[in-house]
Formats: sequence, C-alpha cells, structure tokens
Amino acid sequence: MIRDIPRRLFLAGLTILTLAAPAAAVAEAKAPVTVFAAASLKNVLDEVGKAYTARTQTPVRFSYAASSALARQIEQGAPADLFLSADSQWMDYLAQRRLIVAASRRDLLSNHLALIAPADSKTALRIGKGMALATALGTGRLAMAGPEVPAGKYGQAALTSLGVWDSVKDKLARADNVRGALAFVARGETPLGIVYDTDARIEPAVRIVGLFPDMSHPPIVYPAALIAASTHTGARAFLDYLRSPPAAAVFRRYGFIVLRGPSR
Repeated sequence: MIRDIPRRLFLAGLTILTLAAPAAAVAEAKAPVTVFAAASLKNVLDEVGKAYTARTQTPVRFSYAASSALARQIEQGAPADLFLSADSQWMDYLAQRRLIVAASRRDLLSNHLALIAPADSKTALRIGKGMALATALGTGRLAMAGPEVPAGKYGQAALTSLGVWDSVKDKLARADNVRGALAFVARGETPLGIVYDTDARIEPAVRIVGLFPDMSHPPIVYPAALIAASTHTGARAFLDYLRSPPAAAVFRRYGFIVLRGPSR
C-alpha cells in the first residue's frame, strides 16, 4: 500500500500536466495581440480590431502615437507584436536594425493630405503653386505634426513643392502627432492645419479647405510588419486579416486607399 503512494503521486502529476497543456494553449490563443499603430489609424483600427475579436475571440490591443515615437519604443524593447507606420521610412528604420520580420512586411494603405480649418471658418484657398497661405493665416499659426512625424514630413514636402514653405515656416504650431494637429484646429486654436484626409473626415469640428496634389509630396504609404521579438502565435493571423476583404471594406469606409501591390 505504502509502495503505491509514489506511483499514485506520479500519475496524479501526469494528469495535472495533461489537463494544463490545453489550458496553456487556450491562454496563449486568448492573449491580446499588441499592435503599435500610427495615430491617424485609431478610429479605423479600433473598428477593425473589434470585428476581428468578434470573429476569432482573440483580443487586439492598440497603442497609438506618432510612427517615429512608436519605432523608437520598439527599438528600446517595448512589447509589441505588430507595427503599422504612416510612412516607409520608420519601418525601414526598424528593418535596418532587424527588429521586424522582413518577409512579413506589407504596404497596406494610402491616404491624401488635407488643409483644414475650423468648421465655422469662412477661409477659402485654392491649393496650388504660390498659394496665399501666409495671408490666409493672418496672425494665426498653421497646425502641423512635428518634423519627424510622417504627416509633418509630408506636409513640409508639399508646402516646399508648392513654393510656400518659406512664407509659413516661422508660423507653425507643431504637434506630437497628426491627431494633435487636428485637435489644434478643432478647438479653434489655429485657423488652419495640415492633416490626413481621413482625420478630417472623423472630426465634425473641422472642414476640408482643399486637398494637396498627390504629386506635391512623397506617396503616403502605411506599411505593416510583425515584430521580430514577438512570440504571439496569433499576430500573423491578425496581420493577414488586415488584408482581408472585410477589413478592406472598413478601411475604405473611413476614406483610406487600400493597396494591393506585391509585398516586400
């Protein structure tokens, strides 16, 4: 009888391990997929994430900020499974440091750049070469994302291309990200701002004065990639879902241009 005790303990332990293995697998499957994404994607990704969770029961957790800030957080070891940038340069930054899975990289979306004003503003301005942007600002400032932020870089490139950068470069209200620039205008703190077309569409307190010609700035591209340090088995599935027809329909509804080009 006494001799059977070790055997019974062994069998009991084996049973516990057998039962625990599926439970551990379920726990891993239900752990949130952590996505670092450009601030301009917040509204649309919140909706896409909810739809994905309803379909798969896998939660998705988002961290939104300027692409530049997120890339540096990932470089410093912040726990993320996917990165969605608002330009190729910050994804290149991580690729050069081997911090993303290069084969997983996909160019997902594009956008347009918009000049916006408060909704009750009467400002009218035709966007083109030599436009009277400084005159339209008067004593006010132009809200833009910072110089390292994709929206800020696109905006400066567009203003330079149109020959008006020098006339407004000392009249800027710089924001940490594009949503910050949107907020400046929405609150009436600045008479004009440069944001993405999709940002303006979701904010009723602003209106679009005009869109910048696509040729006036580098192509706006939102690449996505898996983070090399990620061990989440569900991260790739969510990346694949971002390229699915249901996700594409949501992106288009928010005004994004869905890219179908070859992956890198």
